[in-house]
Amino acid sequence: MHTVRRMHTVAPPAVALGSVPMHRLGEAVVTVVGADDEPIANADVTITQIRHDFAFGNTGFDVGDGEDLTGEWQLTAAEAELWLQIHNAATLPFYWGRFEPTRGAPRTAEMRRTAQWLRQRGVALKGHPLVWHTVTAPWLLDLDLDEIERAQRERIRRDVADFAGLVDTWDAINETVIMPVFDNGDNGITRLAKDRGRLAMLRLAFDEARETNPNAVLLVNDFDLSPAYERVIEEMMDAGIRPDAIGLQTHMHQGYRGEDEILEVADRFARFGLPLHFTETTLLSGDLMPPEIDDLNDYQVDHWPSTPEGEARQADEIERHYRSLVSHPAVEAVTYWGFSDRGMWLGAPGGLVRADGTPKPSFDALRRLIADEWWVTPTTVRTDSVGRVTLSGFRGEYAVSVAGQPAVPLRLGRDLLAETIRVSPAGP
Repeated sequence: MHTVRRMHTVAPPAVALGSVPMHRLGEAVVTVVGADDEPIANADVTITQIRHDFAFGNTGFDVGDGEDLTGEWQLTAAEAELWLQIHNAATLPFYWGRFEPTRGAPRTAEMRRTAQWLRQRGVALKGHPLVWHTVTAPWLLDLDLDEIERAQRERIRRDVADFAGLVDTWDAINETVIMPVFDNGDNGITRLAKDRGRLAMLRLAFDEARETNPNAVLLVNDFDLSPAYERVIEEMMDAGIRPDAIGLQTHMHQGYRGEDEILEVADRFARFGLPLHFTETTLLSGDLMPPEIDDLNDYQVDHWPSTPEGEARQADEIERHYRSLVSHPAVEAVTYWGFSDRGMWLGAPGGLVRADGTPKPSFDALRRLIADEWWVTPTTVRTDSVGRVTLSGFRGEYAVSVAGQPAVPLRLGRDLLAETIRVSPAGP
């Protein structure tokens, strides 16, 4: 039996866990009492961390025990176990052209199997994306504009409803800066965007998803991190279309942008007062893409290997990148875009494990950060003379137990938490 009360006026003291910034820490004061409500001194209290609040994500395109969602390959059981060691969030591929290549026959069952496999292992899920002008359903080209719009609205309502409670975070719309002018062959969504305009596409995406699942977390997401993207967000918010978070892509095939540039980006977009999600991060462990390439899709090579020198560089850069993002108070999530070199976008050597499934130094670097430096290992401490102990750690979910008693769930968040654990007469 236990009771919980929150104290909103007490700021956490200046304590730190390893190199975790202060704004990532939570604290709780736990008081252990007996059945008579008298404090118990010198009681052993064990705290075990269960989950980070911060989302450390990766793609979930090829994870699970169902049919793969890429149509090509799937992580081995050993690779999936490595994936789970450092990730608590996954992005699932709802690209319309692959999810519903034949009208009326979406791959809902396959996606649900993968989603359930991940959720059973404590992984939070995001769907990507509901509206995008690339990888669109080919059959849209057979429709007129009104029919395309109707199909797009129906698609959003169907998928958000079908996965509510399982997938409750969505990239509602992807890459709107170029959407109305994008030229990559004919497709139904570009046609619709050119006719209706950017703002109408934003409203369509957010209104349909919000009405279908009012509890969903909806993102606007883009690779264009220039002021043009800021203007898009300003326009949509002025029009009453408010995302729950801002998605920022950082594919760095041409080299690491450095902490200063990444933090400058975070500062600019933090002015909107919304959480920032770094949704798509790539850093290479082989040769870098030439700097003169404008559209990354234009770079095509037959063989792009990972190299020892590149792997050392990638490990250094990925640690610096994650440390800088965790240091920024507006950032709540970072998703690395791919796990194995076998399935990386553009065939680039950007995975955290090699094509043969062995971990790269970048994987080891992230595991040290996420599962060691930023993690509270099971720790036992003793209560003081009035039965109290103060617990501090990276914000997230914990379990607290007193010897011989069932564990009590505890969440360390922004506010100081005061919790009383009442033990039975058989307890300490």
